[in-house]
Amino acid sequence: MVACLCAAWCGTCTEYRPRFEALARARTDALFVWIDIEDHPEYLGDEDVEDFPTVVVQRHGQTCFFGPMLPHIGHLDRLLDALHDNAPTVNAGTLPDLGALLMARQSVT
Repeated sequence: MVACLCAAWCGTCTEYRPRFEALARARTDALFVWIDIEDHPEYLGDEDVEDFPTVVVQRHGQTCFFGPMLPHIGHLDRLLDALHDNAPTVNAGTLPDLGALLMARQSVT
């Protein structure tokens, strides 16, 4: 899963979103989600987002990448290529399993 953590007021995120969504359509190997952290702070656990866009890549609930990303979609595409076959787990503190949270939220609505 690839999540872009953003805020509605962020102009950089607004410009980045169409490219993020285009990459999501092009890459069928992952679920892409856009999360406004002001609407859904529970997705961060105790983590903070200081720069936008911030990207989270998780595989089987384990975080493989968590950090700010320059708003050039090619950077994210190359990161996903690098993580595709060898996705190490990184220490993201208390970042929850975003896939599980999203699935739980869908089952409630």
